[in-house]
Amino acid sequence: MTALTLSTSGAATLRADALVIGIAKGPKGPVVAAGAEAVDKAFDGKLAAVLETLGAAGAEGEVTKLPVLSGLKTPVLLAVGLGPVPEKDDTYAAESLRRAAGAAARALTGTKKAGFALPVGSVEDAEAIAEGALLGAYSFTAYQDQGEKAQKADAKLPLAEIVLLGAKPRDKAVKAATERAVAVAEEINRARDLVNTPPNDLYPESFAAVASAAAKEHGLKIQILDEKALVKGNYGGILGVGQGAARGPRLVRISYTHPKAEKSLAYIGKGITYDSGGISLKPAGHNETMKCDMAGAAAVFAAVVAVARLGLKVNVTGWLALAENMPSGTATRPGDVLRMYSGKTVEVLNTDAEGRLVLADALARASEENPDAMVDVATLTGAMVMALGSRTFGVMGNDESFRTAIHEIAEEVGEQSWPMPLPAELRKGMNSDTADIANMGERMGGGLVAGLFLQEFVGEDIAWAHLDIAGPAFHEAAPFGYTPKGGTGASIRTLVKLAERTAAGDLG
Repeated sequence: MTALTLSTSGAATLRADALVIGIAKGPKGPVVAAGAEAVDKAFDGKLAAVLETLGAAGAEGEVTKLPVLSGLKTPVLLAVGLGPVPEKDDTYAAESLRRAAGAAARALTGTKKAGFALPVGSVEDAEAIAEGALLGAYSFTAYQDQGEKAQKADAKLPLAEIVLLGAKPRDKAVKAATERAVAVAEEINRARDLVNTPPNDLYPESFAAVASAAAKEHGLKIQILDEKALVKGNYGGILGVGQGAARGPRLVRISYTHPKAEKSLAYIGKGITYDSGGISLKPAGHNETMKCDMAGAAAVFAAVVAVARLGLKVNVTGWLALAENMPSGTATRPGDVLRMYSGKTVEVLNTDAEGRLVLADALARASEENPDAMVDVATLTGAMVMALGSRTFGVMGNDESFRTAIHEIAEEVGEQSWPMPLPAELRKGMNSDTADIANMGERMGGGLVAGLFLQEFVGEDIAWAHLDIAGPAFHEAAPFGYTPKGGTGASIRTLVKLAERTAAGDLG
């Protein structure tokens, strides 16, 4: 696990294996950013010219390495692009700093210690750099040979220590901000590990065991419903999805409470640990990454633990609806009718529309506790990826102001989202001649249809939002910024910030 420390050392005097500085894209070439003045001096004021000679322009995410012959205590200098020079105040956006730090940390894989001398003009800057560097340093190597020979040959181990320069280590606000960054980043990386774990090792029971261990570590209450308990409780949606698998489903309730809390939140996560599509089997080429279909549950789990680590004055309960969706002689068939936890009946027209079934049971159960607000998170529909692409999640809800607040919070923490409608006219497409509702409706606007289905299971007078993270939850292209290939931890920062806002009384 990558360590983060604060140092009073100057960029020119820090002893480390590498030093990270920022450069910006100026009108006449790269410009050395604040924090690296002493480094520029060591290059006789010609650092920008040297970097330009090497092809650096200061574009966002651009990384340029060069050896240091004298003047510094580090043998390697890494210049990372911050994008265009700020128009005023020399202030960079938090997300620009976060991405730059992440890109630098990724480029330093195999390095033991690196100093980060990026622009720190505020407490928020220090937090963004710390968070970005810790997220960028992530590497999933659990299933790769990490013996001594492998380490020397591939140098796959992540950056071991990040030293943040330019902040004030003894300042209480800086210390609190960086401690927050550590807690949130570590939980995001825990969620990434879960998403990246192969489905032969991560299944409902083993996921529940991970949650149980974390609950014990952080003083959280946990309840795990196995197959017998789910049958007794009439959780027809979760049971229906999981009945085709050899390994049974689970519903996990993990909760954090604060003695002075005045508000409560419920987070509900889709946890399909592997999604074959069931009897409505996915075609070849569409199932190789379906271990990621539990990313919503991983996000909810990580967010609850992060809230507990931060000690926020709000009660937060996470619901992890866990199942494997597999085809077999016992699997739910298209045409079957399930009686849900709420009592509603659902005609299953497509067994690959299973996430909404497990979420429906969890939403109905969570509603019984009457939280002030509920948010469900799910890799729910390919339609949302078609609509918003691979980096943006959709936000739907039954309360426009709450939906807007979620979108604004996501923007604040650096997560791309977009508010989506729930058109009432699409509801009739889910009418069933056999049951109360079908699990499929019109093909066009499928992501919105899924949201309308979920809304049917939300309790009255509860503000609710649905985050469809199907696009950004699992990144299949080349890494960028602090985003790795594979599991990303999408929506966790939004959920944590929502809890902070609620604790502070900023959400009504």
